[in-house]
Amino acid sequence: MASERFARRAAPEDQTVAIPVRGLTPLLQVYDMPASVRFYRDLLGFEIVEHSPTLDNGSFHWALLRLGGAELMLNTAYEFDSERPVPADPARLAAHGDTCIYLGCPDVDAAFEEITAKGWPAGPPAIAPYGMKQLYLKDPDGYGICLQWPVE
Repeated sequence: MASERFARRAAPEDQTVAIPVRGLTPLLQVYDMPASVRFYRDLLGFEIVEHSPTLDNGSFHWALLRLGGAELMLNTAYEFDSERPVPADPARLAAHGDTCIYLGCPDVDAAFEEITAKGWPAGPPAIAPYGMKQLYLKDPDGYGICLQWPVE
């Protein structure tokens, strides 16, 4: 039986099955793929693992990025540049404000120095009440990024 491959966990009222998961890869809809690639690859250090076919302008509509054990997918919100409003819709960007991706980063202070040296705005790292040193910044689409590590 297929369910026998999954670990059984006792729940207060019933039995649940833990599906063996080996990762998590969020997909973010982005307004401007080249700007997003510059942020994630050039600023944070992600590598482009795969992407959809390259367009005439050298860009693409979808990409899988990886940094250490973290993966992230980017997809353009508009399939054709002619569909993309100029400037970006402020309401759409504002809607991203409640999304934040947390990345484990053993040296948050060094990350702050690197990011600000490259000219990206970020406030200094701070220690959260639950003991994580955290550095928050926003990507070009307004998604939150938090680089964090437990304080020792």
